[in-house]
Amino acid sequence: MKIGELAEQTGLAPSRIRFYERIGLLKTVKRQSNGYRSYPPEAVLVLGMITAAQKAGFSLDELRTLLPSDLTQWNHQALTDALRQKIQDIEEIQQRLADSKSQLQDVLNQVEAKPDDMDCATNARRVWSQISFGEAAAKATSKGDSTIKH
Repeated sequence: MKIGELAEQTGLAPSRIRFYERIGLLKTVKRQSNGYRSYPPEAVLVLGMITAAQKAGFSLDELRTLLPSDLTQWNHQALTDALRQKIQDIEEIQQRLADSKSQLQDVLNQVEAKPDDMDCATNARRVWSQISFGEAAAKATSKGDSTIKH
């Protein structure tokens, strides 16, 4: 099939398809005598895998090493290792996001707990001192320092 048809079937721009070919992700492209590219039916599947893998967080370099030149020749161990590693990476990102969300929620709660008779600048200093103290205590605890008293 020609690039226009492939682009229509995959929803990818022809320039994106040519880019994937140029960097070695789309390997089964043949040239016709007139110079036009000719794509086999499995190119739709390969481009779908590339798109899905990128959405899952795989880089183009990672995909280049994982995708076989022939779809019947997968390296099972490399594929399962890469999938496990990506899952671990995502779990670490999720943990960092959960920690950040928790910290922001704590700050929001402290800001919203402003006494009615306190101006915003004083409240900001109050909240900042609590945050700073909390961070210092956490660092000291992680280093085994017991000099900070509660």
